[in-house]
This record gives sequence, C-alpha cells and structure tokens, in this order.
Amino acid sequence: MQKVKGTLIPIGGNEDKGLEENELYTLEFIDEGILYHVVKEAGGVDSKIVVIPTASSIPKEVGDNYLSAFKTLGCSDVTVLDIRSKKDSEQQESIDLITSADCVMFSGGNQSKITNKIGGTSIHNILIDRYKNDEGFVIAGTSAGAMAMSNEMIAGGSAAESFIKGAVTMYKGLSLIPSLIIDTHFIRRGRFGRQSEAIAKHPDLVGLGLAEDTGLIIKNGNDCTVIGSGMVIVFDGSSLTHNNEKVLQEGTPMTMANLTVHVLSNGDQYDIKNRKVTVLPIEAPFI
Repeated sequence: MQKVKGTLIPIGGNEDKGLEENELYTLEFIDEGILYHVVKEAGGVDSKIVVIPTASSIPKEVGDNYLSAFKTLGCSDVTVLDIRSKKDSEQQESIDLITSADCVMFSGGNQSKITNKIGGTSIHNILIDRYKNDEGFVIAGTSAGAMAMSNEMIAGGSAAESFIKGAVTMYKGLSLIPSLIIDTHFIRRGRFGRQSEAIAKHPDLVGLGLAEDTGLIIKNGNDCTVIGSGMVIVFDGSSLTHNNEKVLQEGTPMTMANLTVHVLSNGDQYDIKNRKVTVLPIEAPFI
C-alpha cells in the first residue's frame, strides 16, 4: 500500500479565528490555536493557502473571516476559491489554484454541498493525487469540511433520536481518508448516538467525534495527533460482540456490545491501522 505523503487536518468547528476583541484570547489564538498549526504544517506564513467556502450558505462572509484570520497569523498569500457548481470546479483558474497551493482549507456549512459540487471533478482528482504524493501538502477542513474528508460520510442525522436505527444519514464523501468516519461539533450537539450508528453500519472503520475548537493532524494517512482546546472521541467497532444494525427495522433501538471508545485531548495520539492510543504524561505541556 502506497504511503500517503500529505497531511490532513480535520477540525470540529468553531475554531478560534482570532477575531475576538479580548487581547488575551487573540494572543492565545496566535500562539497555540488550530489555524496556527494549519499554517505551520503548510510551511509557515509564506505558504500559499486556498480557502474553499463551498459548504457555507454565506461563502463571501466566511471567506472574508478566513482572510482576516490568516492575515492575523502573518500569512500574505491567501486566496478564497468560491466554488458554487461543478462547472466552477473545472475552470482552469480553479485547477491552477489547487495545483499550486500549499494548503487547501474547506469551511463549515453543509458537507453535501462539497461532495455535490467538487466530488468527481478535476480539482477533486488533483486534491487526492497531491494528498497522496506531495510531501508537505495540507488539506484542512472545519465542521462540514472535516466530515467530507471520509468516504463513508455522515450527511445528517438527529441527535434527539440517538441509538435509533435510521437516525444517521450516510453519503459518499471525498475519500481522502477512507478508513475514518468523521463527525464534528460532537460534544456540544450530542452526536454520540449518530456516530455509534455509523460505526454499527461500518464496523471496520474508525469513527472520530471532534469537539469544537479541536482537531487532528493526520500524517501518513494514519498517525493522528490531537490539537486544540477540546476532546476527540474515538469509536472502534473492531471488537463488537453484538451488533444488530443489519437486522433491525428503521426506528428500532439498537444494541451494540463491546464498542471501544477512547476520549483523547491535546497532544494525545492515535494509530488508525493498529487501533492504538498513546496519551501524553499528565505533566506534559499543551501543544
């Protein structure tokens, strides 16, 4: 199996963009925030960053927020690529931007918009090729932009109907990292149940629930390190001894036995292939 050379950074949403008036909060963002890590992984403040707000219902405003955030970090080469149709994904200008970027950042919104307007297009193919082959190339995404990274993508689902079959809706994502199912805003929106059902449907995959202002740096398509202020919940269905998802009717409560769940925070690591957790010592510094 080919070793992946690029880096993925899925983010749980509401990452600090340094836009608050409180100076202390802004300084924390610059020193330790998630977008700081995105810039660092892309090669620093001189890297070429392309922001894609396709998932958003207000792409202009979202794009402007990211321009401001990356400017705060000292970045000078940031472009917003406002893709609103598959035709836009085939424009030579779009292709040139994705081909030359050091980092592509997908905004939040509706993840199905990303797959509907970018999936299967020239820039989608370029993203996959560069992620696999270009060392130092970064694809980051927050909220919907993170969820779209997987192949089996959560497209929607009710937290209120957790653990009821049919509470989660699945769709095909961008297949950047097929071994994962990613969910976001995980703690605040109570999405434990819908990620559980997603893993019941696909027990060979690893589920990740990302809290807000929390992300992962994923190297080699496998090695994950937690960044940010919250938690990442890992769902491992490889040891399930009972899983009745396939035989239940829609709307029926589910049973899952021996689902393995890990709660990880800043600096902790996860090996997807070997399903192995490495936690930082208690006295280790925040990264």
